[in-house]
Amino acid sequence: MSLKDGKVVTTSKKSQEGGFGEVLKVVVQALLIALVVRTFLFQPFNIPSGSLIPTLDIGDYLFVSKYSYGYSRYSFPFSPDVFSGRILASTPKRGDVAVFKFPKDTSKDYIKRVIGLPGDKIQLVESRLIINGQMVAREPTTKVMTRDQFGHDVEVPTYLETLPGGVTHQIIQINGDNGFYSNTPVYTVPPGNYFMMGDNRDNSTDSRVSPDQDGVGYVPFENFVGRAELIFFSIDDTAPVWEFWRWPTSIRWDRLLKPVR
Repeated sequence: MSLKDGKVVTTSKKSQEGGFGEVLKVVVQALLIALVVRTFLFQPFNIPSGSLIPTLDIGDYLFVSKYSYGYSRYSFPFSPDVFSGRILASTPKRGDVAVFKFPKDTSKDYIKRVIGLPGDKIQLVESRLIINGQMVAREPTTKVMTRDQFGHDVEVPTYLETLPGGVTHQIIQINGDNGFYSNTPVYTVPPGNYFMMGDNRDNSTDSRVSPDQDGVGYVPFENFVGRAELIFFSIDDTAPVWEFWRWPTSIRWDRLLKPVR
């Protein structure tokens, strides 16, 4: 019951329940739309490690397209074991930056760059990437400041690396040409699998490291979640994202809406 224009107006319990029902309906619809978008179109991810520096930095938030490679069980929340393989499959291309389920523990999401396709032979010799017997072209660029594996700020060399197929991307080498995984055996990528590497070559646990050593190893196509497309937010890794009062000085404005290449 309420007062309107000096008259007593009775608000029925039914109309109150109807109002609550409408609100609940809108909330449920919004949640369903968000679930559909997250499952079939775009899923947000944040970057917690520096293995893809300088392409992706700690504190970047990005959208990953779920439709790029089709859909597997890992495309859905909780990864229900209802089917195997992929539906509407489209194979990854060399140079893609992709999110995938860590083969040894599929509850974990990893993000790396696709370097080797099924059947490829991959090797590093003094940090030079060799694919199917051909050394990949690279050009030195300006040095940048970053943190090494011990958290120290260091100046490191960078290179523009051009993969077979034409994708050019920047890599960094903290330890020069003689890092821990700068010289490797020849890896032959099995059918249906991919060889993934970080752009921060000396600070990336990737396909150069076997699952027996808690590494990634080869990644089955089924484990792919989607392709990284766009950085929609980025904040300095020393500032928690919930401290919004620090945003004016902590947001990396130059990285917002930056396509992932």
